[in-house]
Amino acid sequence: MIFAMFLFLIFALAAVVRTRERWIRLLRTSSVWGPLRFLRPDALWARYRFDPTAYGLPRRDELDTGRSGPALPGYRVREIQALADATRHGDWQAAASYVEAAGQDWDTRWSRTELLEQIARPDSSWVDAWRRERPDDCDAATLHALVLVHRAWAIRGSGYANTVPPARMAQFGALLPEAIDAAREAAALAPQNPGPWVVMITAARGARYSPYRFQQLWTELVARAPHHYDGHWQALQFWCAKWAGSDAEMLSFARKAVRNAPEGSPLAAMYLFALQELEAREGKRAPSKDSKALLQQVADSLRSVRADDERLPRLRHLLAYHLGRADLHDAALEQFRLIGLWCGAEPWIEDPNPAMSFDLARTRAARKSAGPRQATRQR
Repeated sequence: MIFAMFLFLIFALAAVVRTRERWIRLLRTSSVWGPLRFLRPDALWARYRFDPTAYGLPRRDELDTGRSGPALPGYRVREIQALADATRHGDWQAAASYVEAAGQDWDTRWSRTELLEQIARPDSSWVDAWRRERPDDCDAATLHALVLVHRAWAIRGSGYANTVPPARMAQFGALLPEAIDAAREAAALAPQNPGPWVVMITAARGARYSPYRFQQLWTELVARAPHHYDGHWQALQFWCAKWAGSDAEMLSFARKAVRNAPEGSPLAAMYLFALQELEAREGKRAPSKDSKALLQQVADSLRSVRADDERLPRLRHLLAYHLGRADLHDAALEQFRLIGLWCGAEPWIEDPNPAMSFDLARTRAARKSAGPRQATRQR
């Protein structure tokens, strides 16, 4: 009898715990928690007592959800428009010169190749003309391979595999090996260029390469460009648990990127992407002592990145968010000052009210920081 009562109490307690966890999950969803956020201490302090300007932050009515940071400089907009106009008229020479001008700055060369791939999406006939006129041009061959990769992913879509129609999955599976073969041909044209290898590791995830086969590609890439930013981002995706790796492998890869990030490179931000991946799959969890130390290292590393680096605004948003989650409030406030009025970026845009989500995060950082000292507006 006593044993039966003991079992009953155990099961009853388990039911209470499950119910409590169910309510917590429910309250965390935007539809339920949204209106209640106004009653949180941070929200009340933000609404009635918080003066953002005292902390070097823009006023609430200045917040802009349209972008992650300032608009591109005029010269960049004109440069991109000129390239689009030229290729629309079949002028591939402008594209070739644009990539060649990057020299052996492999990160820049790759970002320019990616821009050309975006321009080529409506019509890639100028890429084909470039390849015909310069069959030995590695840049043209690399761009062709990258076009094939993105075309394959566009056919597949971003949903889980079980949501993709079999016909589209078959097309996807056929295009990726073709893209990898095209990238290998490109690699033979300029053995020192890491671009073709970035294409290969981008395709390898969808092509379901084994870790061993992927590591062979990775070894070739880092032999040419050990700190390649986009190459690392693609590799991080491969090592995610939803693809070919695990949480442990992904985090190990990200930690190594933080340790090896050279001055001036945003490479340490790979750790932020790893944290985002974990949170997306497992929900929020308390940051560890190790995580706090790594976040501080990421913040220190990003200080050396040029202020005009176009990747930086997005990274500052992720960094500010995770610093705040780790209770590193002074460091988070520093990032919010650098971000300024822009809040059209992850993670804020995942909320139905990005401006409020952003405002609550910066309010919490200000409220729990050492105070409004050094409150210089960063615009």
